[in-house]
Amino acid sequence: MRSFLGILLGFLLWSALWLLGNSAIAMLFPEAFPKEGEFQVSDRNALLTLLALSVLCSVCAGSAAARRAGRGARAVSILAGILLAVGAAVQAGSWQLLPLWYHAAFLGLLVPMTLLGGRFAPRRD
Repeated sequence: MRSFLGILLGFLLWSALWLLGNSAIAMLFPEAFPKEGEFQVSDRNALLTLLALSVLCSVCAGSAAARRAGRGARAVSILAGILLAVGAAVQAGSWQLLPLWYHAAFLGLLVPMTLLGGRFAPRRD
């Protein structure tokens, strides 16, 4: 049960941080984000900031999952796999709207950064 709760906590934390961070980044780069009804971001600085946000979300989610799940739990690895699966589905839906390098970097960073976050966390016994 602790592992399940750790995975759930990590996923919800990643999602909440992503949504909040995305809104903040859109305010920082208003010219880079399309108007309502469109969705194509091509500003390199905005995309790099989104990647940095993804790294932050992943590290925090992995850390939260590890803290909740306890020592030796595989929760962080499972969370990383779930984040990759969901991330791949989301990226596939926006494949033509964002540059290939962004998709590759976003997906390539999800698992290692989530696992890294799991190593940072002092785990509960």
